[in-house]
Amino acid sequence: MSRGSEHGLLIEERRRRICELLRAEGRVTVDELASRFGISQVTIRTDLSMLESVGALTRTHGGALSVPDTDEPLDVKQLQHHAEKLRIAEAAAALIREGETIVLDSGSTTAEIARRIRTRLELTSVNIITNALNIAALLIDVPSVRLIMPGGILRRESNSLSGHMAEAALANLQADRLYLGADGVDPQIGVMTPHLAEAQLNAKMIQICRQVVVVADSSKFMRRNISLIAKVEQINMLITDRAAPPEAVEELRQRGVEVQLV
Repeated sequence: MSRGSEHGLLIEERRRRICELLRAEGRVTVDELASRFGISQVTIRTDLSMLESVGALTRTHGGALSVPDTDEPLDVKQLQHHAEKLRIAEAAAALIREGETIVLDSGSTTAEIARRIRTRLELTSVNIITNALNIAALLIDVPSVRLIMPGGILRRESNSLSGHMAEAALANLQADRLYLGADGVDPQIGVMTPHLAEAQLNAKMIQICRQVVVVADSSKFMRRNISLIAKVEQINMLITDRAAPPEAVEELRQRGVEVQLV
């Protein structure tokens, strides 16, 4: 891609391109990036700060370095619809009450919920069950959190554990609320994923929770995948952004789902 063609890129495209440049070159500078993309240094610094917050790079004076000692590509899901995910996570974390037991499914939006839990300083005791290694890492040093991990087989693409061991570990647990991510949301069918093993574990999570809250940005609507996680009738609440299709939102509400738009 020529420098001229990189002017006017959308935010998410530009940030993905910055990550590609870092993997190829090892370091970038604010001056070079501002010139390459034809935008201000202030905007580039905002990009670098956001990318650092999701572990994509290390900030330096005047630029950034690639993350050392890793050959793993950045999970681009963390960069997609980031502002919407932040709002969804804020609304989801606000539901958590003292003494509750919460299940956090794997996913980029649920990881943002974990970051919000870190800031809920008024909470002194919360149980968090998660199958996601990255979420556990976010919460491992939070004094108010009692962290519970079910074990299982690692799927590196999602940093998540699943399989029979994980399902068996959940069988004897009970929780107040499940925050469930989604690859696809269809108002006629429910919540779906392309990953069968994770869908089976999600089904166990649903069984042990009193409330199921789906957290999904509007881009997930009207997508269909091979594995059904939860039927519409199993969903208590959906938190999404205001760009969600109005007809889909209305259908979900008609079918008994509380939909919160943020």
